[in-house]
Amino acid sequence: MATTPAAAEGAAILNTLGDFTSRENWDKFFALRGTGDSFEWYAEWEDLEAPLLSLLQGCGAAAAAEGGKGKGPEILVPGCGSSVLSEQLYDAGFRRVTNVDFSRVLIADMLRRHARVRPEMRWRVMDMTDMQGGLDALMEPEAGTQLGMKYLNESKRVLKPGGKFACLTLAESHVLALLLSAFRFGWEMSIQAIGNGSSKKSAFQTFMVVMVKGKTGVVHPIQSLLDQSAKFCNTKQANDVIHSLEKENTIRESYSSGGDVILSLRDLQLGAVGDLKVIIPGRRRMFILGEQGNSLYCYKAVLLDARKRTETFVYHCGVFIVPKARAHEWLFASEEGQWHVVESAKTARLIMVFLDSRHANADMDIIQNDLSPLVKDLEPGNPEEEARIPFMMAGDGVKQREILQEVTSEITGPMVVEDVVYENSDGDQSSMPEKRYRRLVFKRNSGLVQSEALLVRDSTSDKADEKNQKLPSASKKRRNQKKGSSGSKTVLRIDHSYLGSSYHSSIISGLSLIASALDSAVGSGTKVSTTVIGLGAGSLPMFLRVCLPFLNIQVVELDPLVEELAKKFFGFSTDEQLQVHLGDGIKFIEDVAVANNGATTQLNSNGNENNAVKVLIVDVDSSDVSSGLSCPHANFVDDSFLLATKKFLAEGGLFIINLVSRSSTVREMVVSRLKVAFEHLYSLHLEEDLNEVLFATPSERCLDINNMDEAVSKLKAMLKFPVDVESDVKKLQKLQ
Repeated sequence: MATTPAAAEGAAILNTLGDFTSRENWDKFFALRGTGDSFEWYAEWEDLEAPLLSLLQGCGAAAAAEGGKGKGPEILVPGCGSSVLSEQLYDAGFRRVTNVDFSRVLIADMLRRHARVRPEMRWRVMDMTDMQGGLDALMEPEAGTQLGMKYLNESKRVLKPGGKFACLTLAESHVLALLLSAFRFGWEMSIQAIGNGSSKKSAFQTFMVVMVKGKTGVVHPIQSLLDQSAKFCNTKQANDVIHSLEKENTIRESYSSGGDVILSLRDLQLGAVGDLKVIIPGRRRMFILGEQGNSLYCYKAVLLDARKRTETFVYHCGVFIVPKARAHEWLFASEEGQWHVVESAKTARLIMVFLDSRHANADMDIIQNDLSPLVKDLEPGNPEEEARIPFMMAGDGVKQREILQEVTSEITGPMVVEDVVYENSDGDQSSMPEKRYRRLVFKRNSGLVQSEALLVRDSTSDKADEKNQKLPSASKKRRNQKKGSSGSKTVLRIDHSYLGSSYHSSIISGLSLIASALDSAVGSGTKVSTTVIGLGAGSLPMFLRVCLPFLNIQVVELDPLVEELAKKFFGFSTDEQLQVHLGDGIKFIEDVAVANNGATTQLNSNGNENNAVKVLIVDVDSSDVSSGLSCPHANFVDDSFLLATKKFLAEGGLFIINLVSRSSTVREMVVSRLKVAFEHLYSLHLEEDLNEVLFATPSERCLDINNMDEAVSKLKAMLKFPVDVESDVKKLQKLQ
């Protein structure tokens, strides 16, 4: 029977090991312990016997069907160490046991002990990342998940359908997270607690997680066999495990509900949509390519396996890049259109990759180099050696481009103002006038199109032309000579009723959350204080001024050159209702919060006091894209700024922030901080972009959360320009 070391001896053992992944350390460990000794890390045989034998009895019928009648199932014990587990299983009648460990010292000792008395039991010196050791030993937090994932992949490989993988673990958060995600698709999972009545060696609870290999791609809920009335369930360790299982089952339910869940590349590699090495005609699935640390960018993509097998395929796999300007077109946005692209590309499998605002004007060589290693994992079959995956691309959608000005700011860096005409995606409208757009591009962030405005014919120029028609012939001749040989020159202006960014529309729609408070302000003649941090080309504040004339708008912009470009090229102007403050937006909010000490009392048009509602909008990009946070700058989601924002709004107001992050970890960090600072938090995620607009408020005093239909109607009645509020509000979710 295994011996239980004293506390001092246990400490000495751990000091001997140091690095649990080192072969040399384990050889030294077993040499110091001597021959003929046994050691159990987590549980004694008396505690494991009942659950293990129950598990293995279910394998008897399968083993007989495979021709193993009378011998029981094949059992592999990776990282066997000097445990008595294998000999107990052998003596219980399970003879086909193979033990694997990468310590030669240990295997030599075990062979001497068991070769005669248990001749059918096998012992192998083997690396369990090609068969290495127990999962917990490979998953020291500072070492990362690479060895652990390699071990699990090898374990999955050697099991046949119906095979079972039983893992004894303390279920630490980083270990359990890897287990649950690695066996999410195509495996049945259960977890139970192992009794520790015969051993007092550890204050921690041991768990047995069992995975049964099933049909690829099928998602099963995890079966919890934990007795939540047991004493150990009151511990933090058990509570963390129970919480992790609940969270994982929620994720699994979303995958199995039939919704069009966007998967990650790793989900696909784990079998979420079946075997990637096989072409499954008609298979189509959206997913995300790339993640922080593994690629420069992250990309929305669609995997498409040709609907019909044909001998005319030119490529076994290809990549088709769709620029942001064309992503909305039927050919790329609709499922039917995408199948047309597959047929035209003559590929057995097509990976359609959609670029967004972060990739605008980026060097396509960089994009292709970034994508190449990612899509390599999606190749079907066994392609020929050195076969390259071809890259195809739709045009960038810009039919005509005119650079108006290129400048470099010490604050923002290089900027470009340009007029563009997009290619006409609707062939049946070729007789319609071409629309021209003016764009402000920040080159520091991979050519980010910071603002886009619609150019329209200036009605004042039309009146001038009408006046010209009434002039005497000589006067008309002189006037035409001034205009040049081309005749009447069209004068264009910015259409401030047009919102070029869909997330701007979402910001407007989100005001439904405080529609009653806004309506009350309008009724009492109170101007609603609205602060916008980040001017850009001025599109959003100009739209707000005209569309919601009861707003008193203050814009805070750090770069004077940005304001100059907005005024010169985008028709931005200030007045009593719309003012610009040049300076640091964070300091501006902090100073106002301190000066007002959170006071929001204002006078209405009748001189009466009102509990005013405030709106704060943060719409700035980050110059440090390496952080995984493209918008806003990290300082705008720092705890100190969020606290100042809460004081700034006091009890009446709405904090709106445009969030763009390609890292789920960063996004969760931002959301977590907002939840701590604010009582209520809502999210509106844009399907076609990576933008997510977050709405936070310190209290529910101004919220219209009980009757959003009525709130939408109130907001629409206040808007001077049409905005599709209903569609946006349907996507609005409360973050718990």
